[in-house]
Amino acid sequence: MAQLTLQGITLSFGGAPLLDGVDLRIEPGERVCLVGRNGAGKSTLMKVISGEIQPDGGEILCQQGLRVSRLEQEVPAAVEAATVFDVVASGLGPLMGLVADYHRLGRALADSGDDRTMAEFERVQHAMETAGGWLAQQRVETVLSRLALAADAPFATLSGGFKRRTLLGKALVAAPDLLLLDEPTNHLDIDAIGWLEEFLLAFSGALLFVTHDRMLLRHLATRIIELDRGRLASWPGDYDTYLRRRQENLDAEAAQQARFDKKLAQEEIWIRKGIKARRTRNEGRVRALEELRRQRRARRQQAGTVRLSAQEMEKSGKLVIDARDVDYAWQDQPIVRGLTTTIMRGDRVGIIGPNGVGKTTLLQLLLGTLPPQGGIIRLGTRLEISYFDQYRAQLDEERSVQENVAEGNDQVTINGRQRHIIGYLGDFLFTAERARSPVRILSGGERNRLLLAKLFTRPSNLLVLDEPTNDLDIETLELLEELLLDYHGTIILVSHDRAFLNNVVTSTLAFEADGRVVEYAGGYDDWLTQRLVESAAPSPKPAAPPKKDKPLSPTDKRKLTYKETRELEALPGRIEAMEAEQTELHATLSDPDFYRQTDGAAVAAGTDRLAILDRELAEAYRRWEELEALAT
Repeated sequence: MAQLTLQGITLSFGGAPLLDGVDLRIEPGERVCLVGRNGAGKSTLMKVISGEIQPDGGEILCQQGLRVSRLEQEVPAAVEAATVFDVVASGLGPLMGLVADYHRLGRALADSGDDRTMAEFERVQHAMETAGGWLAQQRVETVLSRLALAADAPFATLSGGFKRRTLLGKALVAAPDLLLLDEPTNHLDIDAIGWLEEFLLAFSGALLFVTHDRMLLRHLATRIIELDRGRLASWPGDYDTYLRRRQENLDAEAAQQARFDKKLAQEEIWIRKGIKARRTRNEGRVRALEELRRQRRARRQQAGTVRLSAQEMEKSGKLVIDARDVDYAWQDQPIVRGLTTTIMRGDRVGIIGPNGVGKTTLLQLLLGTLPPQGGIIRLGTRLEISYFDQYRAQLDEERSVQENVAEGNDQVTINGRQRHIIGYLGDFLFTAERARSPVRILSGGERNRLLLAKLFTRPSNLLVLDEPTNDLDIETLELLEELLLDYHGTIILVSHDRAFLNNVVTSTLAFEADGRVVEYAGGYDDWLTQRLVESAAPSPKPAAPPKKDKPLSPTDKRKLTYKETRELEALPGRIEAMEAEQTELHATLSDPDFYRQTDGAAVAAGTDRLAILDRELAEAYRRWEELEALAT
């Protein structure tokens, strides 16, 4: 039986309806990803489900006693003055004040122990017993422990990632049957995103989540639903199946609309014929034409597609940046220590590391805007740098969108051609009205698109992008990837988007312990694999020097043990079996009948098994290469 059912939900805020007859069923244990363009109404639909917004029409049916919690996209300003404990406890509803008072008085009693505090503590303790507050108190402490949160830390002092983690605790403490997550990876670093992914895979309730993180989507979702032009479509299977079948539907829709438009054009020609034709015309045909016109006016076009194009100038010198033994510290805390790297023309370098570790500082060092405290940084010749700032400091909040890009002019020059600013901004999905609006009213996604529009008016041969993917929808992300892959200059990219890193960069600078920044070949998955290999390798022992005048022979190389030989012989068969199971699971999860004939728990189990197989296969191939190297 479905936990939640929406039937014919409608909602409008004055223009075209955001929700236009939306139907949805969520089964126990399902993990459903809601996708759609920026502004399509995804957050609004979540607020309707959580009861924060009442729809204009339709019906919402819930299982009796269904508990729903929502992790909102933005951090509410009202919680900034609270402690972590208070924020998490606020998810308890009516018991929140009682549990928070008990925690606060317990801390005060430990510090002072005066009679007045003791009397107040005993009163709250009695109220806890009467109201059943002990179970709620235990739930708060369990959530704090599982999320590794410091109960008495001021919420306002936390990093963006720990604020998101605290708000997730608030959503979880209510023990929800259905958890709604709106962009849960926003402001999380790569380690925190990996932790969240594992946490949600183990979550026993149902999930409905919105994300632009394609790797999280692929690993987590058992079903994908898309909100497009007010309507909701359900796509069983994995993300790649969704992309294929969605494109087939869009192609079919385009062909159907082309046939409709051709018929309408023919009827318009007929109705405009001469006097004689109008006298003898078929009144039924006239009425049919009026209906065609009405249908054409009512048609809602799919949201436009961003058109990205970067201006490139003459090539830089072959050497772009050369860093040798670079050190930088802040208040005696090492940020970068002993960094040596060379970036050549055409390289695409990713930078990864936890929040607050110093990634933006490293960018400033590499670009020469911050002098190193030790070592040397040498920049190449003929460099023209375009810099995307994650804090969007280059945008003037009070000026309009077009003023920020064109600096008060009506024209911009793009690849040697003059374009009107309104037409250029249209490539980034800004209407003429939106182009004249002040930046302060824009959403996060719109601000990122605006900064990209501003960035790409300037010719460059070195693109430096500090978190460009935040708040962008998946389609725009993929278009940005294509642009970067076609860019002939050099790219330095800071991102927590694992799929984006995999698809764009050719090498990675990763922050490790004590300010060490280590260079790896490839993107995120390559970094992960190489790091696993290094951590699995035994610590090197100092070798005894060979006797004088006696060279080492090939037989001195370590050979496979008997156990390793048997393991190497068994690995091809084991890999073959896992790949066969993987192929079978892909076929099963791509079959719509599977979702009609099984419950959400079985779907989740299949998706979990597929994620485990991916990891086991990667480890098996790594081990095979390692043993083969020893055997040769």
